[in-house]
Amino acid sequence: MAKILLVEDNEMNRDMLSRRLVKRGHDVAIAVDGKQGVDMASADHPDIILLDMSLPVMDGWEAARRLKGDGATNSIPIIALTAHAMAGDREKCIEAGADDYDTKPVDFKRLLGKINDLLGS
Repeated sequence: MAKILLVEDNEMNRDMLSRRLVKRGHDVAIAVDGKQGVDMASADHPDIILLDMSLPVMDGWEAARRLKGDGATNSIPIIALTAHAMAGDREKCIEAGADDYDTKPVDFKRLLGKINDLLGS
């Protein structure tokens, strides 16, 4: 299964998502802020990144830009996770570097479909 980097500062969201992903056989690494997420992605090269956009230290917007601007990490698919569901928010996430976008609260079945689509499985 996939090596997933979950970048999420909310403990409840981290716990729920990581447990459900591990239960489906994925290897999940966790970062709690954008800087840690960028550092971990650079060091560990996950198959996909689930990136909360509202993060401390470095927000998800900047983290996505840095990941896509770095030759070592620019091919890693990113799914932006955000409570922002207004018109234009999806486009902003894509412009920042995300490959896809999902709203919170997370619909796990829909998120799994997006993960599978981006990983080609």
